Amino acid sequence: MMSPSILRVIIDERLPGAENMARDEAILEAVSQNESPPTLRFYQWDQPTISLGYFQKIAELQEQDAVIRQLPVVRRLTGGGAILHDDELTYSLTLPLNRDLSCTNIKAAYELVHDAYLEAIKELGVPAEYRGGHDKSNSQRGPFFCFSRNHCLDLVIGKDKLMGSAQRRVKNGILQHGSLILGNHFSQQPSAELFVGNGSDNPLMVELIGELVNRLVYSMNASYEPSDYTETERSMQKKLNEKYLSETWNFQR
Repeated sequence: MMSPSILRVIIDERLPGAENMARDEAILEAVSQNESPPTLRFYQWDQPTISLGYFQKIAELQEQDAVIRQLPVVRRLTGGGAILHDDELTYSLTLPLNRDLSCTNIKAAYELVHDAYLEAIKELGVPAEYRGGHDKSNSQRGPFFCFSRNHCLDLVIGKDKLMGSAQRRVKNGILQHGSLILGNHFSQQPSAELFVGNGSDNPLMVELIGELVNRLVYSMNASYEPSDYTETERSMQKKLNEKYLSETWNFQR
């Protein structure tokens, strides 16, 4: 499999939901225009936040418990169910849609990342595995929360979902991002937990991210370089942040 020679790695601080989504989209635009290299980004959220799937109706949110309705809301570029982002590690992998990158077909891109996560999680002694079975899911239908929906490539502990991902494709690029639950403080979103009772404060977090980077660059036959955003991406982020803060984007569906 031919792959990019260099994978840019960005590890962000905790950010508001709108800023997190703006940064993912800015990277997607830059990578798809060949202005930035393939990029792996890790990030977290500065407060519990609901991200709605691209196709979800706002009426679904209005049917939830008051504690859920009162959280900040942002709409993702990707489909699927809502996610309550709280004590989690989120990643995004953005690649050009290049014929030499066989990992950019839908199933292969999921497996590329989820294989790396599964191996890294097992190194921590956590008995995670693929859900398996047949994929009869539909990203546009199902329970409100993504973690109540089933997909054969979900990572689970027992029957409980630990990690899931979603994709968005544009003409020349692919964005895949997903959530690994470190600790669950909301019963409304059922899930497994990687670090029960310790969440993102667990000292193994740094080790986990290092393992994930090493395994992904190995699978992609690439090298990596810690890096930051380009000036072009910073400029796009500022404009996109307004989009992800707007009622037009977030609520008019």
